[in-house]
Amino acid sequence: MNHTPLVLSLALGLSLAGGAFAHGDDVDKVNGSITINSDQHAGNLTTVNGSIHIESGGTAAKVSTVNGGISVGAHATVDSLETVNGGIEVGDGARVARTVEAVNGGVQLGKGADVAGHVSNVNGRFTLDAAHIGGGIETVSGDIEIGADSHVEGGLIVDKPHGWSWGKSRNPRIVIGPRAVVTGTLEFRREVDLYVSDSAKVGTITGATATKFSGANP
Repeated sequence: MNHTPLVLSLALGLSLAGGAFAHGDDVDKVNGSITINSDQHAGNLTTVNGSIHIESGGTAAKVSTVNGGISVGAHATVDSLETVNGGIEVGDGARVARTVEAVNGGVQLGKGADVAGHVSNVNGRFTLDAAHIGGGIETVSGDIEIGADSHVEGGLIVDKPHGWSWGKSRNPRIVIGPRAVVTGTLEFRREVDLYVSDSAKVGTITGATATKFSGANP
């Protein structure tokens, strides 16, 4: 996964090309947070230093920040989410039509949340609560918890770190919970601690050995 284009494009202000839901006004800031109220329809939302919050039921197109988190309320709809330094939270039943990308920050998907495309970061925890991802998960150092009844299509990739490394880093912890389904290849390019529920269904695993567990957690 090449992170340089994402960082550069966000730092330069990003492209404001219209997305699937760009039927409202765009908001473009350098400093300051952005809030879209419940049931408000917005276009592209961009800030450099600030968070972005879309309240329950709101819609927006491309949502991007450099230094700040992004939160999407329950049953809101957006085109894509991108941040460099900050976490991303997608509420219960919310829908992302394309991708979710972070560099340094976790990604949390609430119950019934749906991301049609790819979800990725470099550092930060992934948490899925009966959520759906259509285009796979990719990380370098992030823990991944695919909670009960979640469904991930397109597999998983945990990439090896690139560049300088000072000593041995902690293994990412990967948990695939009860009745979760992960289709495609689960590819581990570095050492991980992998736990798979005995009621989960997963694709081909390469680069790691799964430890089976029963019950809610390993």
